[in-house]
Amino acid sequence: MSTKNLRFFITFILSTLLSSTLFAETGDTKEISSPWIVTPTISSDPKLGTTAGIMAAYLYSFDDESPVSMFGTAGNYSSTDSVTGGVFARAYFDKGTQRLIAFFGGGNIKNEYSDYLGSGLPVSTTDDLNAFVTRYLHQVKGEWFAGFQAANTNYTISGDDIMSQDILNRIGLVGFDSVGVGLAAHYDSRDNQNSPTSGHSVEINNLAYRKSFGGDTSFDTYNMHLKSFLEHGDQNVLALKVSGRWTSGAPTSGYSSVDLRGYTRGQYLAPHMTSVEIEERYVLYKRWTGTLFTGVACLYGGSASCDDSGNLYPAAGAGIRYLMKPEEKMVVRMDLAYGKSGNNGFYMSFGQAF
Repeated sequence: MSTKNLRFFITFILSTLLSSTLFAETGDTKEISSPWIVTPTISSDPKLGTTAGIMAAYLYSFDDESPVSMFGTAGNYSSTDSVTGGVFARAYFDKGTQRLIAFFGGGNIKNEYSDYLGSGLPVSTTDDLNAFVTRYLHQVKGEWFAGFQAANTNYTISGDDIMSQDILNRIGLVGFDSVGVGLAAHYDSRDNQNSPTSGHSVEINNLAYRKSFGGDTSFDTYNMHLKSFLEHGDQNVLALKVSGRWTSGAPTSGYSSVDLRGYTRGQYLAPHMTSVEIEERYVLYKRWTGTLFTGVACLYGGSASCDDSGNLYPAAGAGIRYLMKPEEKMVVRMDLAYGKSGNNGFYMSFGQAF
């Protein structure tokens, strides 16, 4: 996205949100809380171009003791003629003792890489993706939850020209159909599911992909996410996230990728990934919050190690948050992030980054 277009988008978005805020605070009638959320989504990076879309969701409370549930749909279209979309659900019920997350969607994604997987060669690809993912958790004791998850992904990647396809063939990155099931455990002491100000979250889960389930290949993935939140000053929050993804016997298409703002998923791959990210969320004025964030990810495994700076991917950036649903602490965020080797991105989306 050019600087001119970026300024236009930011000005348009902030003006729209500010108008909504002024109406809510100065209108003759009290603000009526609607169960609906509709928000535009925008992202831009050197690989996927500029992507614009919309998300619409319905909020519902199953009971007074459960966090609010969300059921919605989203769709996006990019300047590279990529199209993605899907439906999702995030449900809390039975007095907050049961949790269900589900997503079904897909798309046709066109990428242009100037340095694909560190090969030094430009590659243009088209990815066709269909996916269904679900996770169910039940409260075991106190703040501990346990359950299972499953994923069914139909993923095809092809080169948009003869040279790109030849590079993909040499690397062995051709996509695959996969069906995986696994276990999940979650410790959650956060004071809010949408914008926590205190508490901790530790997620540990795995997926066992097997040919016997109907997939093309058999391999395993293991995931860990640790999040911690510390309130300081007047409602300011310091947030920390540590993530890891490890694979065993995975094909190149199933490798781990950099999980930081400023980088495009899939551009850099390795069997394993570990990242650390920290974000300061500083209240500016009423519904507005400013953020500063930084982090680093490492891709390793095989011949790659974190001792080599070439496998380290730093990122830093700044953003702004608008509190669109105060009663549920739901936000729309806008972030501008920069990584190394010309990687950068602008994002407008629903919800905190973590």
